[in-house]
Amino acid sequence: MSEFTYQGGVFHAEQVPVPQLAEQYGTPLYIYSRTHLIRQYRALADAMKSIRPHIYFAIKSNSNLAVIHTLANEGAGADVVSGGELYRARKAGVAADKIAFAGVGKTVAEIDYALGEGIRFFTVESEEELTRISERAAALGSVGRVAIRVNPDVDPKTHKYTSTGKAENKFGVDLTRAERAYELALKLPHLEVVGLHMHLGSPIMSPAPYAEALEKVRPMCETLKRDITTFRHLDIGGGLGISYRPDQAPLDPRDFASAVLPALHGLDMEVGMEPGRFITGNAGILVTRVEYIKDNPFKKFVIVDVAMNDLLRPPLYQAHHEIVPVIQTDESIFGDVVGPICESGDFMAQDRSLPAVRAGDYLAILSAGAYAFVMASNYNTRGRAAEIMVQGDQVEVVRARETWDDCIRGEVMPTWS
Repeated sequence: MSEFTYQGGVFHAEQVPVPQLAEQYGTPLYIYSRTHLIRQYRALADAMKSIRPHIYFAIKSNSNLAVIHTLANEGAGADVVSGGELYRARKAGVAADKIAFAGVGKTVAEIDYALGEGIRFFTVESEEELTRISERAAALGSVGRVAIRVNPDVDPKTHKYTSTGKAENKFGVDLTRAERAYELALKLPHLEVVGLHMHLGSPIMSPAPYAEALEKVRPMCETLKRDITTFRHLDIGGGLGISYRPDQAPLDPRDFASAVLPALHGLDMEVGMEPGRFITGNAGILVTRVEYIKDNPFKKFVIVDVAMNDLLRPPLYQAHHEIVPVIQTDESIFGDVVGPICESGDFMAQDRSLPAVRAGDYLAILSAGAYAFVMASNYNTRGRAAEIMVQGDQVEVVRARETWDDCIRGEVMPTWS
């Protein structure tokens, strides 16, 4: 089921016509379905309910406060990868003891902030990071709870930029090195070793890599649980895939549960997971206005007001997003959807069959709820898009559109010029 559907030939976000939203709030415009967020969260929680998982929403996928708050109200914690994301999580109402702090490059200031907040644990990526957390905890008279990120060397069969669990990736430590890292953690003062973390990448469309990875890390968990009294938490990461194309089946949470639960039952540990895209990806669309139709001898260019500063995934990952008209049509053209930025990489779609549109029409770019607005920039001094949230027939602006003044806020001209 999708919360974005045609009703009487008009594309709707839940019960609200998308053309109405575009006219009222302008474009480019991100629209999020609150109903979809809740439905996806509950589907995953229900599939995994036999182990009562700790679900840490991956804020990097969509960091809007309204999105985080919606999921926090459902019981979600937060997976954060920066001090800024931790700040957002706390502002959105996520309890500190439901927050896990990941990332390979945590600064002293970020570690101090997290220790002061009393987060659940740090996901630790290296021996050097263990030492830094120990030193900062000692300086603050605190205790740093840590879970070492183990790289199980499993290929998730995804884009090379979003694969994180293979031996050549920058994340985590391999299984042999992990043993030494745990030995070091036990020797360092002001640390409490609470768990093991793994993450394979994203988006993953099959449960098989998870089952393979758990088969590799379970023996280590059993040994650590026997030898370390505080060791109690296994974080299995996130990365569950969604459908970006009509013929693409998403990773069903029930299939995921069937694959991973056998390896988790009997382990007698808390289990954490970090869904992001699975919850937010198809909860959002990006609406754009057609500015021009440009022909050349080979194809048409549909020039729109969305650009790579609004949605970076197509040029960065060669990612596919379905693009549909907000007023249904059976007519089509062949060409590219491109933006106004002065880069040849500024495209939303290339060499595709597209809906036949004219200047002034609106298009909706689907699956834009994850890794979309969060990667937006002010390149070419373009203000970032507005974000709105819909529930039923209710609409709220959850982030105002940036103005040109917003783009230059904080800048000054030197007095000596």
